[in-house]
Amino acid sequence: MSISIRLSRGGAKKRPYYRIVVANSRSPRDGKYLEQIGTYNPLLAKDSGERVKITEDRARYWLGVGAQPTDRVARFLDAAGILERAARVNPKKGEPGEKAKERAEERAAKIAEAEEAARAAEEEAKAAAAAPAPAAEEAPAEEAAAEEAPAAEEAAAEEAPAAEEAATEEQAEG
Repeated sequence: MSISIRLSRGGAKKRPYYRIVVANSRSPRDGKYLEQIGTYNPLLAKDSGERVKITEDRARYWLGVGAQPTDRVARFLDAAGILERAARVNPKKGEPGEKAKERAEERAAKIAEAEEAARAAEEEAKAAAAAPAPAAEEAPAEEAAAEEAPAAEEAAAEEAPAAEEAATEEQAEG
């Protein structure tokens, strides 16, 4: 007869409560068992001492007799220091997918561009601070004049079609 240490579910719907039991591996999950050696309440906080309770000496006895724990129970036994569980390694599981990698690359490129722009702005600020004051005053005046000229041309261009539309409407009415 093969013996397993596993969880047996109890509790209400959506309110699970488990017994850690030693049972024949062929018996149903919630059916007949040989001995109850602990409890597990997943609704409690992970750092709570009441979440997992195991009778250590009985667990060691059943392991010594040859009982095989399920993966979840093996984790509990490892946390309690009763059974050393071999770590499983699956390096591909933790690796992000292709789209996530692409998004990370795009994010890194945007950050690099922002850093370059910040450096360029700092260099321009240093260059402006190092330049003589009269030259710095002339440049903004020239830029303002250059900006005003196209703005005036655009305003005139916008007014002309408006005047033509008004004249067309008067002719249509009259």
